[in-house]
Amino acid sequence: MFIKRADQSKASRSAALVALSVVIPTLSLTACMSSEKDINLSTYVDQTEPADVLYNEGLANLNAGRLQEASRKFDAVDRQHPYSEFARKSMVMGAFANYRQGNYDDAIGSAKRYLALYPSTDDAAYAQYIIGLSYYRQIKDVTQDQKEARQTVQTMQDLITRWPKSEYVTDANEKIRFATDQLAGKEMQIGRYYLERREYIASVKRFRNVVENYSSTRHVEEALARLTEAYYAMGLTSEAQTAAAVLGTNYPDSQWYKDSYKLLQSNGLQPRENSGSWLSKAGKLITGA
Repeated sequence: MFIKRADQSKASRSAALVALSVVIPTLSLTACMSSEKDINLSTYVDQTEPADVLYNEGLANLNAGRLQEASRKFDAVDRQHPYSEFARKSMVMGAFANYRQGNYDDAIGSAKRYLALYPSTDDAAYAQYIIGLSYYRQIKDVTQDQKEARQTVQTMQDLITRWPKSEYVTDANEKIRFATDQLAGKEMQIGRYYLERREYIASVKRFRNVVENYSSTRHVEEALARLTEAYYAMGLTSEAQTAAAVLGTNYPDSQWYKDSYKLLQSNGLQPRENSGSWLSKAGKLITGA
């Protein structure tokens, strides 16, 4: 059967209208999106996949070292299947993937969200551990602010307190020791700064903080020697003698003790402990005692 040209044109227009009815929504979307600079259409198209498929793909990418792709998969599980078992697992694995990439703020955020939603699950200790590790990796040199060191100590101590039988406790203690040493080192740096400028009261405050609150660190030895020096310079000979005596009791072979002893001896003094001094009480808490 032959169709006349007019009928052919009519059929063509009908077909074109049908085609446009499909294309127009897409074009409208494209037109709207064109006003948003550099936004990809795929951002708005979220193809739903089974939770277990996405999760296993995330694990596979993680094991293969494709960390960014792993993060995308874990995020997709949480987004497409919220509050499912796989979403719960993906949240903590996503935190780990971000930690491995050095995205510490994202890792901390995801792990904290996990703890807020699932504080009693088996993976809660692991989420807390990821938070602690993320702070630990950001600890700076002692010449800079030690906020992350304080956060590491607090987070890891919370881990030990809440999950004392966790497999992460041993490493948490190691991280606490390092972070505590950093905090003591910062106090020593500031104390030496004041001592060099003969601001003795300010320097004593810093060195005392090390002796009283960071007695297990390697810095306590120098702190006692610096206290001997500062008190001696202030004319507080009894306190200077006590600081040297505590130093000698705990670190008898130390060069710091030899220097402190020499300083006192230059004025006819010797180390002698005053049992009523705060130094005498603090000395009993020092690891070397």
